[in-house]
Amino acid sequence: MRKLTHPGLLHTEADLKRIRDKLAASEQPWVAGWNMLLNGRRANLDAKPFPLETVIRGVDGQNFGQMIVDMQRALHLALRWKITGDEDYARKAVEFLNAWSSTLTKLGGNSNVFLASGLYGYQWADAAELMRTYAGWAPEDVTRFQTMLLKVFYPLCHDFLVNHNGTETRKVTHYWANWDLCNICSIYAIGVFCDRLDLTDEAVKYYKTGRGNGASAQNVYFVHPGHLGQWQESHRDQGHSTLGIALAGALCEMAWNQGEDLYGYWNNRLLSGAEYVAQTNLSDANGNPYTMPFTPYTGVFGTGTAVAGTGSPRPCWELIYNHYVNRKGLAAPWTKAIVDKVRPERADGGDSTGLGTLLYARDPVPAAKPSGLSAFLSGGKVLLSWWGSADATHYLVQRAASPDGPFTTLSQVTDPRTYTDGPAQGTWYYRIDAVTGEGELAGAQTLRVAVPGELWLHLPLNGDANDASGHGLHAQLKGGTSWGEGRTGGGAVQLDGRSGHVALPDGAVSALGDFTIALWVYWDASAVNTRIFDFGSNDVAYMAVIPRDGKDQLRFMSTRVQFWNEESVSSASALPIGRWVHVAVTLSGTVGTLYVDGSPVASESEIRMPPFQFGHTTQTWLGRSQYGGDPFFKGRMQDLRIYSGAQDAAFIADLAR
Repeated sequence: MRKLTHPGLLHTEADLKRIRDKLAASEQPWVAGWNMLLNGRRANLDAKPFPLETVIRGVDGQNFGQMIVDMQRALHLALRWKITGDEDYARKAVEFLNAWSSTLTKLGGNSNVFLASGLYGYQWADAAELMRTYAGWAPEDVTRFQTMLLKVFYPLCHDFLVNHNGTETRKVTHYWANWDLCNICSIYAIGVFCDRLDLTDEAVKYYKTGRGNGASAQNVYFVHPGHLGQWQESHRDQGHSTLGIALAGALCEMAWNQGEDLYGYWNNRLLSGAEYVAQTNLSDANGNPYTMPFTPYTGVFGTGTAVAGTGSPRPCWELIYNHYVNRKGLAAPWTKAIVDKVRPERADGGDSTGLGTLLYARDPVPAAKPSGLSAFLSGGKVLLSWWGSADATHYLVQRAASPDGPFTTLSQVTDPRTYTDGPAQGTWYYRIDAVTGEGELAGAQTLRVAVPGELWLHLPLNGDANDASGHGLHAQLKGGTSWGEGRTGGGAVQLDGRSGHVALPDGAVSALGDFTIALWVYWDASAVNTRIFDFGSNDVAYMAVIPRDGKDQLRFMSTRVQFWNEESVSSASALPIGRWVHVAVTLSGTVGTLYVDGSPVASESEIRMPPFQFGHTTQTWLGRSQYGGDPFFKGRMQDLRIYSGAQDAAFIADLAR
C-alpha cells in the first residue's frame, strides 16, 4: 500500500541535514542563502500573528497581504527551527499556525479568490509539513490545521480545476497557466499534509492530462528545436511566466519527494519551458535581450507574436537548476546563467517561497550522457534535438547506416542543442556524443530515421483492425461498428453515425514530424463538423479532418489552443457523399496540403503543429470528434495509411487509383 513520506513537500529531512552540514562548514552558497533568510526578518521571535476570519482578494477591502506576512513568518520560523534546532522558533511557528487555523473560515473576493486558494494553500501546507515532527504541536492542533486546509482552501482549488470559474465548457483556456498551476500545487500539498492520496493523485492527474493551461501539455505551448519550450504566458509578460516556472517547479519537487518524477515527464518538459523563460530574461554580452523563437499564440486575449518584456528577477531558478544539473547531471545553460546572475535567491513576495539558494543548492553529480534525443522529418530533412551533459564543452552529431555503426561525425554543436541533417535517401541512425573535460560521453540513445519516409501504420479495415505495416499499431473497433462492402470487393468498416468509431493506439502518431495520412471514405449523409479522423487527447489540442465544416468546406486543421487558432487547409467544397472518395493530407515542415481523389485541392504554408507537438495522444480516432457535441461519422472507411514524411503528388495519385 502506498504511503506518503513526511516531511515530504518542498523539504525533506535529507535536505535539511544537507543545509545544516553546509552551514556548519561555512560553505557557499549556503551561507549567503542563510543570510537571505535572516535578512528577510520574517523569523523574529517577537513577531505576533494577526489572523483573519475572512481573507479577501481582488475587490475593495482586500486584506490578503496580512495573511501573506503571517504565512511567510510561519515558514521562515519553521525553517529556522529545523536548521538550528532552537525550539523557540518551533514554538513561535506553532503560534502562527494555531492562530490562523482557529480563526480563518473563508476566502472571498472576485475571481482572484482562486489565486488565493492556490498560492497560499500550498505555502501554508509547506510550513505545516515542516512542523509536523515537532512534539510540541498538539495533535488536536494539527488536526485543526488540516481541517482548515481541507475546508477553506481545497474546495476552491478543486472547483477551479473542474469549473474554471464558469469557463470550463465554453472556453477552458480562458485562464493563464499560473491559475491552474497554483491550485494544482495547493491540492498536492494539502494531500500530503493531510495524508490524502486521493488529493495527490488528483493533482498529478490534472498536471498530466488536464485541459487547462496549467497542465503540462498546455503550459509549454510549443517545443522549438533544441528542446526550447515556449511558455504559455511568454507573450503576456515575464512576471507571470516566471511565476509559472516557480509553481511548476514546486509541484515537481513535492512529487519528487514523494517518489514520483514529474520533472522528467514528457522528456523533461518543465526543463524545456524553464530554459526558454530563462533565456528570455537574460541579455547578451552587449546588453541586448536575446531574440527568441516564437510560434504565434491566439487565445481569448488576442494573438501574441513575440515574447513580452524581459528581466524578471523572480526567485525560481535554483530549484530547477539544482534538480536537472546537480541532481541529474543534465545541461541547463540558460537556467545556470540566470542562477549565476541572481544568486543568492531572496524570498518571494508571496506568490512562491523563494530562498532557493539556501533550500535547494546541492553538490553536483557526474555529468549524464546526452539524452532525450528526438529525430523528426521536417521539410524533408532530419531535425535533431537533445538534452546535453553538465559541463560539456560541445557535442558531436553522429550518423551511421547501421545501429551498431560505424558512426561518422557530421558536426560539432554547442548551443542550441539541435542540428538539421539532409542525408541521401535511406535508413539512418543518429547518436549524440558529449565532449567534456573528463572525456567523451556516448549518447544514451540511437534513433532510426527513414528518408524520405516510410509506411508507419496501415489499417486495411477489410475484416479486422490490425496494422499491416509490421509496427504492431493495431486499432480497435468501438461502439456502433460493423463490416460493410468495400470499394472493390471485400470489407470496409461501417460506422453507424451514433457511436461507431475506430480507436488507434495511444500515441500512434506521436513520433512523427512530416507525415502523410491517406484513406478511402464513403460518406452516407452530410453532417457539419463530423470527423474523418481526429487525433488528440482532448478538445484543446488535436489535429483533424472535417468533411464539411461550417463553411461547407473539407478542412484539415491543427490546434493547441482549442478552437481559437485552428491552423487549417480548406478545399473549395465539402466532401462528396454517396461514393468512395480518396482523402489525403500531407505536412512538410509547415506546408500542409489536402488531396481529394489523388489531386491536390488546397495548400497552406503556416501549419505549425506536427504530430509530435501533441505528445502521447490518448484519443486517436477515426470517425469521432474530440468535441462531444459533434456528430459521429456515418459511412464506411477503408485502407488507412499513415507515412512518416510528406509523400509527393505522384505518390498520392497512385494511392487513389
